[in-house]
Amino acid sequence: ASADLVLIDGSSYLYRAYHALPNLTNSHGEPTGALHGVLNMINKLVREENATHIGVVFDAPGKTFRDDMFAEYKANRPPMPDDLRSQVEPILDVVKAMGLPLLQIKGVEADDVIGTLCEQAAQAGLNVLVSTGDKDMAQLVNDKVTLVNTMTDSIMNRDAVKEKFDVFPEQIIDYLALVGDTSDNIPGVPKVGAKTAAKWLNLYNSADGIIENADQIGGKVGESLRDNIDTLRLSRQLATIKLDVDMPVGIDELQPTPADTDGLKALYGKFELRTLLRQLSEQDSSDETASDSPKVAETGDYETVFDWDAFDRWMDKIRHADLVAVDTETTSLDYMSAEVVGISLAVQAGEAAYIPVAHDYPGAPDQLPREEVLEKMRDFLEDPDASKVGHHLKYDAHVLARHGIHLAGMRFDSM
Repeated sequence: ASADLVLIDGSSYLYRAYHALPNLTNSHGEPTGALHGVLNMINKLVREENATHIGVVFDAPGKTFRDDMFAEYKANRPPMPDDLRSQVEPILDVVKAMGLPLLQIKGVEADDVIGTLCEQAAQAGLNVLVSTGDKDMAQLVNDKVTLVNTMTDSIMNRDAVKEKFDVFPEQIIDYLALVGDTSDNIPGVPKVGAKTAAKWLNLYNSADGIIENADQIGGKVGESLRDNIDTLRLSRQLATIKLDVDMPVGIDELQPTPADTDGLKALYGKFELRTLLRQLSEQDSSDETASDSPKVAETGDYETVFDWDAFDRWMDKIRHADLVAVDTETTSLDYMSAEVVGISLAVQAGEAAYIPVAHDYPGAPDQLPREEVLEKMRDFLEDPDASKVGHHLKYDAHVLARHGIHLAGMRFDSM
């Protein structure tokens, strides 16, 4: 069923985007990596889900009730890095300018706000989709609540929770309490790992059941359990998402309002978020022309190169061109581990080729062999007189260097 309410766990994506993306900056040296990641994720979700109700939730600054419960809660987390902290405010500004309801509630975490909204929505019979990268949220899953990880596109319903953790959503709190969580500094029971926790919960159903049967559990791990029953109870409290936060708004009010386009343009411009700016302009122009004639898509001559004849034809083209656009398709954003899976080329607008060399998925077509393709392109790629244009050519140069090719002749870089 499609979601009636979409909730976005902004705080979980903040860190993930920061760590997943390279250190992007705008021309003033201001960091923009997390901005790119979080905003692309939000845009993608808003586009795909088209839900009538939506909420974007971030942690409020300051301590929460869990800190009062356990002084060491999250104590081993280093403070937020400055280059991430500086991006939080702009992200919140963009979310507001997009017209999306934004929630930050003091004294609780984003998880608790999301948990409470899930509870209210489920009681009202609504389907909820929670976009998060946080495994703790698996405890919220039920027949009305599904998780999606927008970075990996994986969906987590009841069956998927069981498959991933080998316990059901209603056992996740006890599972987290047993295993502990280093990132939140939830102590857990020493010596108990994921397999043991799942085994015990499948046998005894809950932490209470495990405590009742603690005497029957043998070995060092049983001893550790008996010595740490108070820790287990505390860990369970810390791992429990609150479902009764006092909310300043009800679900009915979580409705998007029209975007402040000028505000968005200014923010996207300032942080040089070109893709978002372009999408905004395209939207603008399509809104204006919607009443006139339908827009005809610009056609181009785009070719995928699967055989040596086509490859030779393109090699001939690029040898005779004044300027060639080059781009590598790779397995990773991290150039230290990225491998080339394809190369695209263009010599004029509307005419381009893509040479796949290592796409590997079920049913992938036969492709030209990577090492041979790169070897045949070496002279062109290493020729300082063969002018090249690209977007983030420094990255392509690093990746090609890992394949033993030293890119030269870089004339322009649109990044």
